[in-house]
Amino acid sequence: MPGITLVGLGPGDPAKLTREAWDVLVSTKEVWLRTNQHPTVAGLPPELIIHSFDELYEKGESFDEVYAAIVDKVLEMGSLPMGVVYAVPGDPFVAEATCPDIAQRARNLGLPLKIVSGVSFLEPVFAALGLDPYPRLVLTDAIELSQAHVPEFPPDMPVLIAQIYSRMVAAEVKMTLNSVYPDEHPVRLVHAAGTKDEIIEDVQLYEIDRSEHIGLLTVLYVPPLGAGTSFEAFQEIVAHLRAPNGCPWDREQTHESLRPHLMGESYEALAAMDSGDPAEMSEEFGDLLLQIVLNAQIASEEGEFNMADVLKGIYDKIIRRHPHVFGDVKLDGVQGVLKNWEKLKADERSTSLNPDKGLLDGVPLALPALAQAQEYQDRAARVGFDWKEVSGVLDKIAEEIQEVREVTNEQELIDELGDLFFALVNLARWKKVDAEFALRSTSKRFKSRFNFVEQGAKKQGRKLSDMSIDEMETLWQEAKRQP
Repeated sequence: MPGITLVGLGPGDPAKLTREAWDVLVSTKEVWLRTNQHPTVAGLPPELIIHSFDELYEKGESFDEVYAAIVDKVLEMGSLPMGVVYAVPGDPFVAEATCPDIAQRARNLGLPLKIVSGVSFLEPVFAALGLDPYPRLVLTDAIELSQAHVPEFPPDMPVLIAQIYSRMVAAEVKMTLNSVYPDEHPVRLVHAAGTKDEIIEDVQLYEIDRSEHIGLLTVLYVPPLGAGTSFEAFQEIVAHLRAPNGCPWDREQTHESLRPHLMGESYEALAAMDSGDPAEMSEEFGDLLLQIVLNAQIASEEGEFNMADVLKGIYDKIIRRHPHVFGDVKLDGVQGVLKNWEKLKADERSTSLNPDKGLLDGVPLALPALAQAQEYQDRAARVGFDWKEVSGVLDKIAEEIQEVREVTNEQELIDELGDLFFALVNLARWKKVDAEFALRSTSKRFKSRFNFVEQGAKKQGRKLSDMSIDEMETLWQEAKRQP
């Protein structure tokens, strides 16, 4: 009779085959294995004819390609009069790429399907670790994790990583984990759990690819990094602040009341960036993040949007605006990227609720004047509205200086000084200098030197207002010589 029987072979010890699986295997003439590289195979009925798909692993260029070929072959054999018994390590539906696809397609084709569950690798691993997976545990795949840049799970949860089948995979997994976890984070390697060869190694994260025992039955357990290290935990604590049993001040806040706090934290984050102090930057970025999450929580309570909407929106936007990274678009360097960026944004504006919105309309009016001017110029330049050479910018500055000299009233002075500032910002842009940062740096330097002058006057027992400009200039020059 045609049909497919999916059988779980258990974690590796033949004694852990289920009674149902054994009955199926002794009642059939032949079985197809996804791989015969599994300890249970040695304990199968001796008269059973065994085939395997191991040769596909040698020919295939990727696991996806191998699994697709196996699925097609099993479905083909399942449609023949004799049907097929297909057996896999562990359980057919735990960390098994082929069986869920086979089952779904068999049902769609109307093929008879029987599923014989097995003891998965999980139960012996939990026993070896003395670990109860409840109330929470992340299960993830080493191959998928090794191809990521950062782990896609909260670091304040325990994690079990399957398929650490080689040192190379272990090294790649380690690199991904290192983006969040320190080298010295304690982890546990579990080898051949549930078999006579079971080994548990307690090591530090940086050592995992040095183990001599890594093989097809190796699993990595990563304990939690610590409370408060995940974005989800941060969302929860902010939501708690807004809850009935939370903080009276936080509960009273609105988008409007938080505006000055968001602006203030933004400037403090900029100041930290200017200082170059990593600890200060880390703290100020946290304060800024609090404002974003708090506003998102308020919006969620009002039914406007939630944090998932915020994240999904920017996620989709990044992918949409980077077709040269996430698609097949070919662009020539940074300028090609910026030009295509503006084209994509123009397309978005044309299909938005406000199609008349212009190229410069997206620049926040609340930006500091220098930053706003530079952003206007950047956007205009991306579509070709720019000087051909920097000499044109320098000539424009000279022209504006002359016009400042020739003003005849206050309004003209305001206008011409604005034009001069704008031209200077354009020069900064051409020289790839952040105009806002440059002026802030100069102001910071001026403050430090002027403080030196003040302290110098105090040391002389004098007030600045009593000193001549020449005396202050002497102190100023001394300040400039300070490291």
